Amino acid sequence: MNRSVVNPLFWKDKKVFLTGHTGFKGSWLSLWLHAMGAQVTGYALQPATTPNLYELCNLNTFIHKSIIADIRDIHTLTQAMQQSKAEIVIHMAAQPLVRESYNNPVDTYSINVMGTVNVLESVRQSPDVTTVINVTTDKCYENKEWAWGYRENEPLGGYDPYSSSKACSELITSAYRDSFLHHASTNRAPVAIASARAGNVIGGGDWAIDRLIPDCVRSILANETIKIRSPHSIRPWQHVLEPLNGYLTLAEKLYTEGTAYASAWNFGPHDTDVKPVKWIVNELCNQWGQESGYELEVTPQPHEAQYLKLDCSKANSLLHWYPKWNLQKALQKIIEWNLAYTANKNMYDVCLKQIEEFQNH
Repeated sequence: MNRSVVNPLFWKDKKVFLTGHTGFKGSWLSLWLHAMGAQVTGYALQPATTPNLYELCNLNTFIHKSIIADIRDIHTLTQAMQQSKAEIVIHMAAQPLVRESYNNPVDTYSINVMGTVNVLESVRQSPDVTTVINVTTDKCYENKEWAWGYRENEPLGGYDPYSSSKACSELITSAYRDSFLHHASTNRAPVAIASARAGNVIGGGDWAIDRLIPDCVRSILANETIKIRSPHSIRPWQHVLEPLNGYLTLAEKLYTEGTAYASAWNFGPHDTDVKPVKWIVNELCNQWGQESGYELEVTPQPHEAQYLKLDCSKANSLLHWYPKWNLQKALQKIIEWNLAYTANKNMYDVCLKQIEEFQNH
C-alpha cells in the first residue's frame, strides 16, 4: 500500500496561518508544524479548558506568533492574516460540540458560519495566501442512519445546530471557491481551497466536556463509574494524528498542484474501527487495567445521530492517505499520554515522541 508521508522539507519555513491553534486539534497541529520548521501564526480565543494541551506544551513560546482574538472580529482577523504573510491558511477555530450547540445555538452559528465567512473574506484581502483548508466535520452530512459510509458528494444537512452550522460552512467554502478564489483576478493568482471532514477525533490532551474519551479518562483517574449516554451509538473513531496527517498531505497537494485538489475530502478510519460507544469504554478500561464498569446517564438527552460512517475512497485513491494506527493502538497512545501527564512528564516531549512514532509507522 502506497501511503502518504508528510514531507518535513516542504513545511520548513512555510508561513502558516492557523485558526483555533489553542484547541485540542490545533495544539497538536501547531506542535507538528513547529517541529517541521514551519512559521506558525495562530489566531484563536484563550484555551477553553483548564488544564489544556496548548499551555501544557508551552506552545506560545514555540510558535512564531499567537494572537488571542475572535474570528468574528473581521478587522482584527484580516489584519493578522495580512501581517503574517501566510501562504497557507488552515481554519480550525469553531464551536465544536453538539450538546453545547443546543445550549447556545446563536453562538454556534455565529462562530461556525460567520467565522468561516470572515476567514475567507480575510483570504481575499491577503494576497500572499495560495492554499486554504477549512476543517469541518463528518457530521455535516444529512444523516440517514444507513450502514455505509458517506461520500463527499452526498447531501449536506444536520439535525442539531452544530452539524447544521458545519454544513453551512461547507456551502460557504464552495461558494467562495467558485465566486472569488478559484480563478485568477486582477490582483492575485487563484487560491486552492478545500474542506476536510474528519471522523471522531481522540487523543491525549483533550479535556472537553461531553466528549467520550475525556469523560472516561476523568472517571478512571478519579476512580468513579463512567457515565455514558448512548452505548450503542456508532462513530468513526480515530487518533488525532490521523486527520492532521490528512490535512498536511492535502495542503501539500493544494500548494504544489493547485486547484485540481480544491474540493471536499473525508478523513476517517477503516471500517473495522467504526465501533459503538460501549466497545470504546470496555476496550479503554481493559487496556488501562481498570474495571470496565459504566452506567447509563438517566437524564433526558438531546438528539444525536446513532450511526455515522465515512467513505474515504477519494483520499485513499488521490492522496494515498490511509489510517496508520488502528483503534486499539489509538487507545494505547491515549493511555500512554495520560500516564505521562499524571507522572508530571514534559508533555511537549511526549507529544513530539508520539508524532515521531506516527510518522515512522
